[in-house]
Amino acid sequence: MKSKTRKIDTIIIGGGLCGIYCAYIMSAMKKQFLLFEGRPRLGGRILCTRHANFSADLGPSWYWPEINPDLIHLINELGLEGYPQFENGKGRFQYADGTVATVRGYASEPESWRLYGGMISIIDRLVDKIPESCIRCSHPVCEIKKDDHSGVIVCVGNHGQDHKMQYIADNVILALPPRLAASSILFTPDLSHDLTQAMLRTSTWMAGQAKFYVLYEKPFWRRQELSGQAFSQTGPLSEIHDGSNEKAGPYGLTGFVGVPPFQRRDRQILLRQIFSQLSAVFGEPAESPVKFYYQDWAYEPFTATQFDQTAVHEHPLYSPSDGRTSIWGGSVQLAGSETSGRFAGYLQGALESAKRAVSQIL
Repeated sequence: MKSKTRKIDTIIIGGGLCGIYCAYIMSAMKKQFLLFEGRPRLGGRILCTRHANFSADLGPSWYWPEINPDLIHLINELGLEGYPQFENGKGRFQYADGTVATVRGYASEPESWRLYGGMISIIDRLVDKIPESCIRCSHPVCEIKKDDHSGVIVCVGNHGQDHKMQYIADNVILALPPRLAASSILFTPDLSHDLTQAMLRTSTWMAGQAKFYVLYEKPFWRRQELSGQAFSQTGPLSEIHDGSNEKAGPYGLTGFVGVPPFQRRDRQILLRQIFSQLSAVFGEPAESPVKFYYQDWAYEPFTATQFDQTAVHEHPLYSPSDGRTSIWGGSVQLAGSETSGRFAGYLQGALESAKRAVSQIL
């Protein structure tokens, strides 16, 4: 294997919210680091598409001010603002036989909020405060090796490539979902069997999910005194919410595709089924959108693995049998939202695990 080697104090693996927040903290402290992200973009599971100055979230969409103190602090620190999820009006429920009923609306508890500019605005504001030279996109990490003399060796490049870059670091922050890290990175020496199994058993939130976002010129469902909220026992859409801008257009419906990934492979058939269902639930105007966006996370190689082909509907808890959040004497910190405990899978969890990982190496 041809390689070049460079020494660095800290390497952060993963450019989602956890990794970017680690980089943000270390930048403020003037610490030396490099961040590697396998995708050509930053944000990880935070993904937005833009239309008419509106950002449609195809990853995390909500935050909860009452229970997300670190996220609220960061939103305020970055000068961002949010607005409550629209939930005024009645809901719709579709039974297994396709029958649709109007039901009492369901108000989220605690109250759900959306962010102006979409969740990607958090990533954008953080990146603005991180030196550009410290972030490397399209740099997938394929191997991490412990060297008792020099530190931790991190190999960057796809498996099978002749040319890889090697970096030697004193500390590594593994800001990835545990299952993804265990499935895609070769560790030398091997991690313990118990820890590896615990990582593989930890479901990656959203990895088996698909989300849609459809935009309209007018909120026709509101004129029917509907909140835009709907749940279905038949699908393909299992959960729908109003995804509109707060005070003006565009207006939208968004939510989750409930059928498993193997039933989502033919996108054209799926799209026909989606719009047929939207029409059945909200009426004929639902068939005439301005824009339609769709993201299937199950087929994202830097999110999902072969173990994620069944969607998870409860946020996972990360609890390896030995209770550790670091390996190799603390030189590698296991971070990422799924390692945070009670906020596993949430943006709050990504921030908590980032703060913990940085504090442990410093």
